[in-house]
Amino acid sequence: MLHIATSIPSIQWDYILGGFALFLFGIEYMGAGLKSIAGDKLRDYIDKYTSKPWMGIIIGALITTFIQSSSATTAIAIGFVRAGIMKLEQAVGIIMGANIGTTITAFLIGLKVEKMSLIFVFIGVIITVFSKRKKQGYAGQIILGFGLLFFGLRLMGDELSLLGELPQFDTIATEMAQQPILGMLAGTFITAIVQSSSAVIGIVQKLYDSNSIQLIAALPLIFGSNIGTTITAVLAALGGSVAAKRTAGIHVMFNVFGTILFMIFLTPVSELIATISSGLNLSPMMEIAVAHIIFNVTVTILAYPFIKQMVMIVKKIVRGKDERQIEVDTAGLDPMLAETLPAAAINSAKNTTIKMAELVILQLEETKLFLNTKAGKHKEGAGQYEDAVNTLDSKITEYLIHISHEGLSQDDADALIANLQVIKNIERIGDISMNLVNFYDMVYDERAEFSESALADLNEMSDVVISMLDFAMAYYYEQDESLAEVVADKENYLDLIEEKARKRHFKRMANDECKEHVAASIYVDILSNLERMGDHADNIIKVLKDPAPLHEPVAGLEQN
Repeated sequence: MLHIATSIPSIQWDYILGGFALFLFGIEYMGAGLKSIAGDKLRDYIDKYTSKPWMGIIIGALITTFIQSSSATTAIAIGFVRAGIMKLEQAVGIIMGANIGTTITAFLIGLKVEKMSLIFVFIGVIITVFSKRKKQGYAGQIILGFGLLFFGLRLMGDELSLLGELPQFDTIATEMAQQPILGMLAGTFITAIVQSSSAVIGIVQKLYDSNSIQLIAALPLIFGSNIGTTITAVLAALGGSVAAKRTAGIHVMFNVFGTILFMIFLTPVSELIATISSGLNLSPMMEIAVAHIIFNVTVTILAYPFIKQMVMIVKKIVRGKDERQIEVDTAGLDPMLAETLPAAAINSAKNTTIKMAELVILQLEETKLFLNTKAGKHKEGAGQYEDAVNTLDSKITEYLIHISHEGLSQDDADALIANLQVIKNIERIGDISMNLVNFYDMVYDERAEFSESALADLNEMSDVVISMLDFAMAYYYEQDESLAEVVADKENYLDLIEEKARKRHFKRMANDECKEHVAASIYVDILSNLERMGDHADNIIKVLKDPAPLHEPVAGLEQN
């Protein structure tokens, strides 16, 4: 008995748990830093270079490689589909590419970068602590996150290798080798819980490297993790738009198809991986990385010709029509037209600006619905319209600046500079709308409520703002002075509502009627933001009547 007791290894589970936590945190921290540096460029790249599904695969793979989050890449694609800027077929390409992009972590683990992990941690901390600029701080965050994820893997690696010496684990490993379906289910379940296929595959690499499991048992864990990773997209789509649900459905369909296919041919796949490993003299961890790459690349190649069929199937499964979806056509922003007929190009940009304003109106309506219903789908909808508005803002501004380089008459120059100022005011209204979403979310996150009186004031102000923007854009289209007078009257009325609502709020506070402290503290800020949106709608009229000279900087343009 004494001999048996001393032969059982003493595993330090705190090392395994702590290392795993560092691994997950490192991935998240590094990805956040990369997204902070890239900013809206990620969305620009996806929007600009995904006209064909194969281009979407490349962009999806590259962006996921950098930000280490296939879920984030997929979420951006969902937003574009909902806003009508991207078709579902293009989103499929991005999802396929995102799966390929996730293989980079396993590949780096196979290279045993973990041996230098603490050096990266040291460099990252030094840069983060002593950096004086934001971008330098983000760079330090990326390096620190990179070091932490591999240090976490290193920390738990030695302890994981001891699992193979446990009689119970040996029994489990043998059972999974004999019944691969159990390994696949285990990979699916564990990945669904931790929501990181990279973490699960990293653990599999360590177990296989220590001879704790055989290749025939390791591969199903990898295949199953590809199903488990779809849970993030599924959760994100619950309660969301039809487009979001369909995109998540494509993600699930694609990964389930690949997993089933590779499980059917598990034995020949295992033999192929072993042959490649022997021929290239790969380490065990690199062997798993190569298997992961082969899985995702092969499934993408096989599924690519059937993208249209996949879209048809998911549309039949997920029925319904997203009534708020708008097809935004930017084909009118033709560079050739800008060079040959600048006046016509300015008018074309004007039509696209009107479409941009329509999106902002829909965004304002989603924001108001979120205020009244607390439903996450309206919060998501406002954010997706904001993404579309920012994209159009960038495209129209770039186009107008291109036109400005041509020889313009004074009237055309005035029209161009007025258009620039109009789109900036529209874009600011969209930005402020997201401020409101964040304020409402703060209140509801604390399970707080607005009083009936306060809610009535917010709804009335929201309706006035929506009406003002609608009339302002009608003036932008028709130049009818009666419309300008309507906007001016509504601006005065909005100021009056804001003043009275503020006084009523202070009276409620004085009478100790405000029981919700969070709502009470930010209510005045909400009123101010609504009033600011009205100012921007009124500014649209003002800049159209008196545009700044072309040689003067446009207010707000220098910051964008």
